[in-house]
Amino acid sequence: MKAVCWHGKHNVQVDTVPDPQILNPRDAIVKVTLSGICGSDLHLYNGKVPTMKEGDILGHEFMGEVVEVGSAITSISRGDRVIVPFPIACGDCWYCQEGLWALCDNSNPNSWMLEKLYGDTGAGIFGYSHLYGGYAGGQAEYVRVPFADTGLEKVPAELGDEKVLFLTDILPTGYQAAENCNIRKGDTVAVWGCGPVGLLAMKCAWHLGAGKVFAIDRFPERLEMARMHCKAETLNYEETDITEALHNMTGGRGPDSCIDAVGMEAQGTGFEAAYDTVKQTLHLENDRPIALRQLIKACRKGGTISVPGVYSGFVDKMPMGAIFAKGLTLRAGQTHVQKYLRPLMRLIETGEIDSSFLITHRMSLNDAPMGYELFDRKQDGCVKIVLRPQGTSQTVH
Repeated sequence: MKAVCWHGKHNVQVDTVPDPQILNPRDAIVKVTLSGICGSDLHLYNGKVPTMKEGDILGHEFMGEVVEVGSAITSISRGDRVIVPFPIACGDCWYCQEGLWALCDNSNPNSWMLEKLYGDTGAGIFGYSHLYGGYAGGQAEYVRVPFADTGLEKVPAELGDEKVLFLTDILPTGYQAAENCNIRKGDTVAVWGCGPVGLLAMKCAWHLGAGKVFAIDRFPERLEMARMHCKAETLNYEETDITEALHNMTGGRGPDSCIDAVGMEAQGTGFEAAYDTVKQTLHLENDRPIALRQLIKACRKGGTISVPGVYSGFVDKMPMGAIFAKGLTLRAGQTHVQKYLRPLMRLIETGEIDSSFLITHRMSLNDAPMGYELFDRKQDGCVKIVLRPQGTSQTVH
């Protein structure tokens, strides 16, 4: 089969690799019909996440049709149309039973790596380094899905693929980011980053009762998307002092909640941005927490910081004094996708949430290397790329 494989920093290629096989009675094989390139994939593309190996198959945002099931699978059958949550979860451990699916104790065969780095482990993730299990990803024609009885969700026939694809990752991630803000009716929520997760976090903030939403970015087309599709008031961080502007626009108080939908490769201006870029380049700092520092300063006293943006290790010059003095609550982590699948599916069915507006480019699997470069450079108005392993290219604006 064909698959998008990692061959080093800024080097992804479409290779011919062996077809996946059933290895465990709870496995299933899925023929991929749609697969997204996620902003988190760019961290791999840019060489920021350790333990990648040449030839690793990328992609954790995919759906398709079941073509084979293991002997222990009874809830899923051949021919079923399914979405695949990005965290691989056993369904049986204490964390899964508590609904903390992304913290599954049993799905990461390389848990010792995360334990050594972070003190404990998280779930395995498709196509996201050997820290998270070394699983083959979904930017491929076929994928083996472990724990398929827990990890596959059937799709109603009346919903098209593009309506439900983002249930695999970014829609639940945006929802969890907003839910972690403990939004009360009328609250003000500010979101750093108008990429796919940030835009969906804005939509979900409105759904949960926000009274005002601010969007912070620097790309005009993304800020326009935030205005048009997410009813957000927009701020360009290259043109204004964000903390001062948000305080002025909230009567001197600051937003009730702030969401960091940027993560480890944030851009910025001034000394802090230059400092982080140099330290990360020299491997003296894992991540660039420019946006995170900014939103901690901007958030009102007693407010909430929600972090869906990916961080991989250690950061420098964090304003812990501000977190303490202002009494801020900080919530972060991988998304417990399985927890949100059915509630969000119902919202899609009723038309209350539609995430397909994000798609700006549709490509074949063979075009993936070009897609990664386009997405990384934020060219051609690129916000979200969907790959069709069985289809042809089509660029949409």
